[in-house]
Amino acid sequence: MLSGVVWQGAVQAAPQEQLTPFPTPTPGSDGRILYIIQQGDTLWRVSAITGISVADLRDLNNLNADDVVYPGQEIFLGLGGPSEEEVASTALPSTATPSAPTETPQPGVGTLCVLLFEDENGDAIRQEEEASLPGGAINISNRDGSVSVTEDTTDGLDYFCTENLEEGSYNVSAAIPDGYNPTMVLNTTVELGAGHISYLTFGAQANSETVEENLPITEETGKSPILGIIGVLLLLGGVGLGIYAVWFRK
Repeated sequence: MLSGVVWQGAVQAAPQEQLTPFPTPTPGSDGRILYIIQQGDTLWRVSAITGISVADLRDLNNLNADDVVYPGQEIFLGLGGPSEEEVASTALPSTATPSAPTETPQPGVGTLCVLLFEDENGDAIRQEEEASLPGGAINISNRDGSVSVTEDTTDGLDYFCTENLEEGSYNVSAAIPDGYNPTMVLNTTVELGAGHISYLTFGAQANSETVEENLPITEETGKSPILGIIGVLLLLGGVGLGIYAVWFRK
C-alpha cells in the first residue's frame, strides 16, 4: 500500500470566456444610437468602449444600480443625428400650427414714353421745336406677348406714355409715314425698372418729293389794265399817222 504519494501532473486552467466583437453603433433614421447587448457584455465593458460613464448609461436607460444587462437587450447610447426636439417631434404627433405660405413678391411697375418726331435738320437729335410726326405709329411689346400696345402718332409736342407696365424687357418700335426717311434706328429694346420712367425718341425727315410738294405756291401777278390801255392808244396813234401820211402825199 502506498501512502503519502502525491499525484503530480499537468493541471489545465479553465478557458477564459471569449467576448464577442463590439459592433460600432450607428444612428438610426430617427437619430438615436442603440446597442444590442452581446454575450459577455456588461455595463462596464460598454462604458469602456463607448466612453459613456456607467452612471450615464444607467440614467439613459432607467437602470438601477442592481440591474444587470443581458444578451439581446437594447440600450440607448445617445443621439447622433437630429436634435432631441426633432426626435421628440418624430415620436409624438405634431400639434404645431402649420406656418403660412411665404408670399411671392409682386413685380414693380414703370412707365414708357415714346415720341416719333419730324427731324427737320436730319441730325438725329430732337430739338424742342421739332414736333410729333403725324401719320406714323408706335408699338410697345414684351417677349412673352402679354403686352402689345400700338398708338397712331398725331401733331403736337407730347410723348405717348404707357403706364403701369411690369418691370422687365420691352421692344419699342416706330413706323414712319410715306414720304419720310428715318434718321435713326426705328427699333430698340429697353429694360424697364420698377418705378422708372423711360423716354425714347425716333426721328424721320421728309424726302425731296415731300419737300417739293409742301413748298408754298406763289400766285402770278396779274397785268395792269393801264398798260393795256397805253398799248391800245399807241396802236391807234400809229394807225392815225399812217392815214395822215397817205393823205398828205395826195
